Amino acid sequence: MNPAFASAAEWIGVAVFALSGAMVAARKGMDPFGFALLATVTGVGGGSVRDVLLGRPAFWVADPTDPIVCVLVGMFVYFVGGRWGLSRLQSRLLLVWADAMGLAIFAVVGTSTALGAGAHPITAVVLGTFTATFGGIIRDILAGDVPMVLHREVYVTAAFVGAAAYATAIYAGIPALGAGAAGVMAAFSLRSLAILRNWSLPPYVETAR
Repeated sequence: MNPAFASAAEWIGVAVFALSGAMVAARKGMDPFGFALLATVTGVGGGSVRDVLLGRPAFWVADPTDPIVCVLVGMFVYFVGGRWGLSRLQSRLLLVWADAMGLAIFAVVGTSTALGAGAHPITAVVLGTFTATFGGIIRDILAGDVPMVLHREVYVTAAFVGAAAYATAIYAGIPALGAGAAGVMAAFSLRSLAILRNWSLPPYVETAR
């Protein structure tokens, strides 16, 4: 993927995921530190897990731009968010859709980063899925919520589909920009349909003996 495009996509994903973390902090009535913490772990948590598994320093260690963006987003929501006059339902919807967009972007960015580091395509798809989901997992655990991945919602599946669509497009010879768009659209479309139509995966049912 073109470095400039990858950086822009990552910054957008970081900002959107940071927004979702800040919205959770607002729902919990946290102080400024809580806003900064949840925004940051949501924005950089998934990428940090990916980089550790790739055996290299987390991407934000040498360049702190992403954590700075997260903190700024968190502080913006803390100081300005109360003036938006959003209802509880509207806040919940903003959180869900911001999370969905961040999920889609990071599924592609994570897969692209893993491929660029020499990971096997299947491993890259798994790492792309981790990048897209682990920030939200950390956010929800710190906030005392059940992580979205443990609900029966189509969540991890959407990230996996987006990551796989990107990797498949790359190996089919589609230019990186087109492959990235395809991956983001695949993940976001599936997650959107799951939200709008209340799709969920079937639960485990133990059969009687």
